[in-house]
Amino acid sequence: MIKLLIVDDSALMRRLLVSLFSAEKDFEIRLARNGKEAVAENHDFQPDVVTLDINMPEMDGLTALSLLMVERPVPVVMVSSLTNEGALVTFEALNLGAVDYVCKPGGSISLSVEEVKEELVRKVRAAARARLRDPSRQSKVVGLAQKLRTDRALLLAKSKATSAPRRRGMPAEEGLVIIGVSTGGPSTLEEILPLLPADYPWPVLVAQHMPGSFTKPFAERMNKLCQLEVIEVTAPTPMTPGRVYIAKGAADMVVAPRAGQLTLVPKPESPDHLWHPSVELLARSVLEHCDPRQVVGVMLTGMGYDGAETYAELKKQGARTIAESEDSAIVFGMPAELIRRGGASLVLPADQIATQLIAWAES
Repeated sequence: MIKLLIVDDSALMRRLLVSLFSAEKDFEIRLARNGKEAVAENHDFQPDVVTLDINMPEMDGLTALSLLMVERPVPVVMVSSLTNEGALVTFEALNLGAVDYVCKPGGSISLSVEEVKEELVRKVRAAARARLRDPSRQSKVVGLAQKLRTDRALLLAKSKATSAPRRRGMPAEEGLVIIGVSTGGPSTLEEILPLLPADYPWPVLVAQHMPGSFTKPFAERMNKLCQLEVIEVTAPTPMTPGRVYIAKGAADMVVAPRAGQLTLVPKPESPDHLWHPSVELLARSVLEHCDPRQVVGVMLTGMGYDGAETYAELKKQGARTIAESEDSAIVFGMPAELIRRGGASLVLPADQIATQLIAWAES
């Protein structure tokens, strides 16, 4: 049995969630009406996983989450609104230690639950098995990245540089990094991308499974943390070195030649693929239009197998690939599937991946 604590101030939402999880037969359920009750139940009930609303009286979800992670760490799935503000709060929750989130669509509560019930059950089950990440480790990485960015700005100011930073390693057209990631991705990417230097010579393409309204604030957040420019791809965009491209959520992104230049092209969600933005579609387009020997594929934390097939084919044709190790992956599904298929050149914890990407770019 999975011990589940449902935390929500809405009596209707609690009833709907109890009905939903009771039908699954393998959940032992307890309820809390606010963050204060959640903290108490975390000690008394000792749940395996918690669903946590954000806006609640007496104690809000973020405050409760911070206490849960200090007093008795437990996997938490946030239940957030599908808005820009909801996205920003959700990213803060992930930084505090939440494993995943489910977005509540607009409209009536009952219809909202009906729309997300399969996703919610799937994510709660995965969270119950997830590895918790130490938020203090991520804070140290982000702090180091911010220091590097400040040092870089001071160096440029002192030298009164007016030209672009010197590129190292191979020319940009000789290297390309693609990253596939799902559950636990935002916090994992914050451990990797901010450590890439301002003169990193290759484009970095990211397919992070995420709703459409979340990728813009996510890209903006990452742009503040990273030395490289980070943008969300919402229209055909020529690839340039030293940029991080985030695929728009609720859509797919592919690489295609346009006017003699490789271009990132957003597309409507493919009905033939389960997850979006699709790692498989992005990797397949890279395989079709790029020399695999010039490609680095990184597979990070996430449920399922998205991208594993084509990553393995890329490696077979000369690409270098990295699978995040079980030691650091919040959910070891996607990297484990790549390893199972023999598609990983290296298996590394998240905190060593940036160093390897830099080394390969300089070789």
